Amino acid sequence: MTDTGHQSSLIRLYDSYSRSVVPIARAINGKSLGIYCCGPTVYAPAHIGNFRTFILQDVLRRTLETSGMRLRHVRNITDVDDKTIRKSQAAGEPLQKFTHKWTEHFHKDCRRLNILQPHEEPRAASHIEDQIDLIAKLLTKGHAYKTPDGSVYFRVRSWPQYGNLSHLERRKLRTQAENSAGERNTADDYEREAIADFALWKAWKPEDGGNYWPSPWGKGRPGWHSECAAMALRYLGETFDVHAGGIDLCFPHHDNEIALAECTTGRRPFARHWFHTAHLLVDGRKMSKSLGNLYTITDLQLKGYSTPAIRYTLLSGHYRQPLNFTLNALDASESALKKLRRLTETLLQRAYGAKWRRETFTELGNTAVQQCRWGYFEKAWRALTNDLNTPDCLGSLFEALHTLERLEGCDAKEIMRALAGLLYALGIDLFKSSGQSPSPRVIPQEVKQLAERRWKAKCAKDWATADKLREELIAKNWSVKDSKHGYTLSPTHPSLK
Repeated sequence: MTDTGHQSSLIRLYDSYSRSVVPIARAINGKSLGIYCCGPTVYAPAHIGNFRTFILQDVLRRTLETSGMRLRHVRNITDVDDKTIRKSQAAGEPLQKFTHKWTEHFHKDCRRLNILQPHEEPRAASHIEDQIDLIAKLLTKGHAYKTPDGSVYFRVRSWPQYGNLSHLERRKLRTQAENSAGERNTADDYEREAIADFALWKAWKPEDGGNYWPSPWGKGRPGWHSECAAMALRYLGETFDVHAGGIDLCFPHHDNEIALAECTTGRRPFARHWFHTAHLLVDGRKMSKSLGNLYTITDLQLKGYSTPAIRYTLLSGHYRQPLNFTLNALDASESALKKLRRLTETLLQRAYGAKWRRETFTELGNTAVQQCRWGYFEKAWRALTNDLNTPDCLGSLFEALHTLERLEGCDAKEIMRALAGLLYALGIDLFKSSGQSPSPRVIPQEVKQLAERRWKAKCAKDWATADKLREELIAKNWSVKDSKHGYTLSPTHPSLK
């Protein structure tokens, strides 16, 4: 695959730094567009808020590739920070074993959701020396200082451009205790709350146990911001094309990354384009364990939903707008996918006759590159290339299919190639074999609604209502099992199993 140049200019995307929609320019190195995505912190299952960001990053990659661009996609794994250390200690497991388990869980969820593997996936624990080298350069240049306990901090006043990404001065934020989504910054714990100081190297504490590395400043570990800056520089160079992450990372994480990289190299910009995804609400509220609305992929599968429907729902809103995730929206996505399969099968029948194979359609999508003749799907493709407008793309896709359903004598094979290419860009694999575990069950809508009402009553400590609704579920031959994150429905009558 080659970078076509003329096609790459057709992809326009909002840049958080310039606050404008601009074209994705030709790769800065003339070879492949470098994209760095902040990956998961592996201490527990990733939730649907995390996966909204990863899915939209995946759609961006697929859209760029479908337009004919060559990419180098890097997504890191944060396996060293306060949370991973605390959780591994509590579990009584070595840090490496603990984080490997959750990394594999993340990869399994990505496969379920049809998220492409990055070309490089560096782990923070495997790049300690890179981070030590970066910190040493910052100390030499006067941008960092060591404290008596052996920690090292970045001196923000040494970098006048600090905060240009998040427009920090305009928002008058004074501490690093709150991120750019207005939430408490829990991605890494800070010893001090001062915007002029953030940790590059954190000195060892007894509660860290055996989790430390030697350094010129004493034993300890790198700070979170040091990890991403060092790995992005290592894999993509001093200046690269696109940096992506959730909006909550804009400040402080991405502001801090810019400061570390540009102070180290003396080059600007660190990244030419900043791509941020808005946060996710559930039933109109922020996700939290206490509200019982924090869902993992497994949680939703156990409620009977398919992973294609989860993906469809998470890309059904524009990436720059908060998405309100509901179980009713998942039901609507299941219906939309069923309709999409039916319309596609009708067109496949026209194109290939009685010998059509679902695998043929999937193969067409997997090889869709430089698709020039979008035909009836031109409007849908243009929506994707215009600031990754996935809801408009999906709407235009159905408009085109309904038009085609009524037409006779059209070139069905050419239409199939265009449709397969568009669905590849969206990451919707209509006919993927369902080797995904656990297997989804078909749960009646009235049963789902009863279960949700019961769960909300339980969360509100309305035990009488919760017990009454449980009895109604039992009467309908469904049992419910609670966990700290939600509930699982299981059929009790043999005919439902």
